[in-house]
Amino acid sequence: MAKPGIQNLSNQLGERTFVSEGVRQVALVVAGSLLVALCARISIPIPGTPVPLTVQNFGVLLVGLLLGSRRGLVALTLYLAEGAMGMPVFSPSSLGLHGIAQLFGPTGGFLLSYPLVAWLAGFVMEHGRKSFARAAIAGLLGEVVLFTGGLTWLAVLTHSMAQAFRWGLYWFLFAEVIKVAMAAGIAARWQRRSATQQ
Repeated sequence: MAKPGIQNLSNQLGERTFVSEGVRQVALVVAGSLLVALCARISIPIPGTPVPLTVQNFGVLLVGLLLGSRRGLVALTLYLAEGAMGMPVFSPSSLGLHGIAQLFGPTGGFLLSYPLVAWLAGFVMEHGRKSFARAAIAGLLGEVVLFTGGLTWLAVLTHSMAQAFRWGLYWFLFAEVIKVAMAAGIAARWQRRSATQQ
């Protein structure tokens, strides 16, 4: 039978481990939202469309692939909350929109899809061998969700699916392939390195 002093010490160590793990999880989620905010700073306006070419989507995929489905979902929900509160985390709007107004502007469908994109990419990556191929498939599936949300919202705003495709798809296809490949490469390498360190 354990002595009360030893049992008390064991309980305290268990509580500290639980608290430190909680702090670690919160830090990872906040870091994920900040990574996407930093990626949003790299934005190129494209003539003829209110949707800019941005590195934001790369950040969303990377967060989902590295943090997993749950933490990715929470990180991107936090990101949207930060932006809705007026923090400068979204890519600059060509229409001068800020804060919550940006969620209802031309890029709103893309932005609101981010938590689901991160969740799906993370979910696919979690269920199987952590390879480049799996990460690339996860990224491509995430992109399908992203562009479904973004183009649907643009079609609602413009009342034209053809206009939605002109504004939100054609300009971006090549860049999205590069973003998926880069995110998949980084995630696969990170997962390999993590596996060898365990």
